[in-house]
Amino acid sequence: MSQTATAQLLESIPAERPVLIAGPTASGKSALALEIAARGGVIVNADASQVYACWRVISARPSAAEEALAAHRLYGHLPDDAPYSTGHWLREVETILSQGKRPIIVGGTGLYFQALTEGLAHIPQTPADTRKHADTIPLETLIGELDAETAKGIDLANRARVQRAWEVLTSTGRGLAAWQAETPPPLLRLEDCTPIALDVDRDWLAARIQKRFDLMIEGGALEEVRAVEPHYNPTLPAHKAIGVPELIAYLRGTLTLDQAREAAIIATRQYAKRQRTWIRSKMGAWQKLTMPE
Repeated sequence: MSQTATAQLLESIPAERPVLIAGPTASGKSALALEIAARGGVIVNADASQVYACWRVISARPSAAEEALAAHRLYGHLPDDAPYSTGHWLREVETILSQGKRPIIVGGTGLYFQALTEGLAHIPQTPADTRKHADTIPLETLIGELDAETAKGIDLANRARVQRAWEVLTSTGRGLAAWQAETPPPLLRLEDCTPIALDVDRDWLAARIQKRFDLMIEGGALEEVRAVEPHYNPTLPAHKAIGVPELIAYLRGTLTLDQAREAAIIATRQYAKRQRTWIRSKMGAWQKLTMPE
């Protein structure tokens, strides 16, 4: 982003108005949030991997020096085995909003922003044994057992979404779509915020992703993963963070470091593509900021 574009953006944001910043991984969201926070506000994490204490480097969480420049919330505050969902995140954000400081909510987890600005259905928690059983069921079987209304409205290629829908139906007897039809009002209405979605050039982002992963390795990502390896559990959301399974494979001797690096970079690019698709399809009303200028 050019200095001129940044200055124009900063000048256009009312001082007390909540700010939402969404964008694909490695697109520069955190840096933009810091620039806005310099004019007042608290930065609130909206990235599902950055909530875990074990991942600062591998999740590209703000550094300690960056966190010292402005108040940061919901970063690295959970152990890696803690249950955490969009509902958990939304309840924590509600507490932060009640404290009265202007929120600058930044991240790449589209469901968090959707729940924040459109509301989230209050669905009973899935029993642990139901979730454990669901982990063993093939995706095709899960899809086949969904109710038609729910199946019509979710991404059937996304196992996490499908499994969640199956768990809800199995544990409550009602489809996810039926629960969502009873969604309460949102915590923040989009029209009451300054919503910014970063619109990035694909090749520019691919180069940044590759460079950033190499910097992660230099900065201690492998050491972070090594510390978790003795109790690594591929079913835990925290342990599914991009780069973690790949570096675990290296540590366990099934991939070389070069192979793990390449696999992690490819996985990150694929994730960024899904994020860009979400922004195009779900964030049409957001202000788009082109990266790079």
